[in-house]
Amino acid sequence: MKHLLISTSLLVAAIAAPAVGSTPAVEAQASRTPTKAAQFVPMAASSDMYEIESSRLALERSQSPAIKQFAQMMIDHHTMTTQQVTQAAQASGMTPPPPALLPPHRTLLDKLQPAQGRDFDRMYLDQQRTAHRQALALHQTYSRRGDKEPLRQAAAGAVPIVQQHIDQLKTLSPT
Repeated sequence: MKHLLISTSLLVAAIAAPAVGSTPAVEAQASRTPTKAAQFVPMAASSDMYEIESSRLALERSQSPAIKQFAQMMIDHHTMTTQQVTQAAQASGMTPPPPALLPPHRTLLDKLQPAQGRDFDRMYLDQQRTAHRQALALHQTYSRRGDKEPLRQAAAGAVPIVQQHIDQLKTLSPT
């Protein structure tokens, strides 16, 4: 439990930075991700859940067909990566907790909730850029140094997916 609290604190520090742009401090925090399965699994689940829930909002609120298409892809891909991490956790002998938003992801979603129109699109894209950089650091680190082989493989499989999202985000702008 102490390790989960420390890991959550690192995630809070990384996400609490401004959603626009990235700073060396944010990247440094994000790169200090857990290498223990008991910490990685809830963090990966929260990251995926945030991507799914924020993207559901984008499907409802965005006026941009490109952003809506991206949002649907987020829902599809992050649903898949959640299933893969869950299966890998089970293969590692774990009983993964049900996916839940950790406080920093809940905060991001709460900030996004009231936004409308172009402001929504801008905030959604900014949050997605930051969240994906952090997710990339999480999965890269665990894939290299994680303590459970099935989870390392799942994390390694998520890396190109998250990188694809980062690359696609570079092409999107608020309408």
